[in-house]
Amino acid sequence: MTKIKVAEEARLKYSLIIRVNEALYQKLNKVLQESDRQNMAEVIRDILENRKIRCFYKDARLDGPMEEMALIRKELKAIGININQQTRYFNACKRELEKNFHAGQTLVHYQQIGQKVDRLIELISKLAETWLQRS
Repeated sequence: MTKIKVAEEARLKYSLIIRVNEALYQKLNKVLQESDRQNMAEVIRDILENRKIRCFYKDARLDGPMEEMALIRKELKAIGININQQTRYFNACKRELEKNFHAGQTLVHYQQIGQKVDRLIELISKLAETWLQRS
C-alpha cells in the first residue's frame, strides 16, 4: 500500500500548545461531541480556518418508537420464517388432515402479521406528525 502524497504547504509541521479556561474547554468539548470530528485538534483547526463544523443532534423523543419499530421488524421476520416452514410442511404432506393443520397454522401467522402491520402504521403516523411539526 502506498502512502498518500500531501502537498508541502498542506502538511502539518508545527505544533502549538495552548491553554484555555474551564468554560472554553467545555464549549470546545461540546462541539467535539456533537460534530463528526475525531479529536479536539481537528475542531480547533476548523475554527481557526473559519471552516464550517457540522453538528449532529439526536431527538430522544424518537427513541421509544424507533425501538418498538425495530422490535416489530424482528417479530415480522420471525413470523415470515414460520410461514415459510408451514408452507414447506404443507407442500410435503400427503394426507388432507395434515394439510388442513398446516393451512390453519399459516392462517394464524398471517393474522399476527396483520396486527403487527397495524401497530407499525400507528407508529409511522405518529413519527410523521412529529416530523411535520418541526418543518
